[in-house]
Amino acid sequence: AYSTLVDAPPATRYKPPMRSVAFVLSTALAVALGIRLGTSPMASTVHAQQPPPAQPVTLDFEFFKTRVQPILLHKREGLARCYVCHSQGTPLVIEEPLPGATTWNEEQSRKNFEVIRRVVVPGNPRSSRLLAMPLAAEAGGIEFHPGGKHWMTQNDPEFRVLVEFTNGARTGSR
Repeated sequence: AYSTLVDAPPATRYKPPMRSVAFVLSTALAVALGIRLGTSPMASTVHAQQPPPAQPVTLDFEFFKTRVQPILLHKREGLARCYVCHSQGTPLVIEEPLPGATTWNEEQSRKNFEVIRRVVVPGNPRSSRLLAMPLAAEAGGIEFHPGGKHWMTQNDPEFRVLVEFTNGARTGSR
């Protein structure tokens, strides 16, 4: 086996492509005349007709608080609630509700939002660990999640809420 292209036999070494005489002459003429490709009036018109770039997706705190946090509290048969494991001893640590509380207070919710943002790629649910970890591998999730697989399909209503959140849904939107 050859370690580099230089060591390769002459027949397999890289050879730059041959340019046609017409290509070389037209390129030289364009350079000499100061013509730059893509700056013709037609190019400007085409460019002006392109839609503006999409605004970056931002995550909505109110949507998180009212739609996502209840998922973290939901009891599923045979599985722990998300917050039980994720309030201690995991790389993703959210707040534990105060004793006797059924949900988080405003300060805890804001802390949870900041923590969850670390595992979400806004506008890209497929790259967001928030969705991939608890989703069954057969449905497109990551192979292992210490807390088990909470959703067997991407059509699960809770999973769909997380997709909406990742895609920047706002409270009151559906």
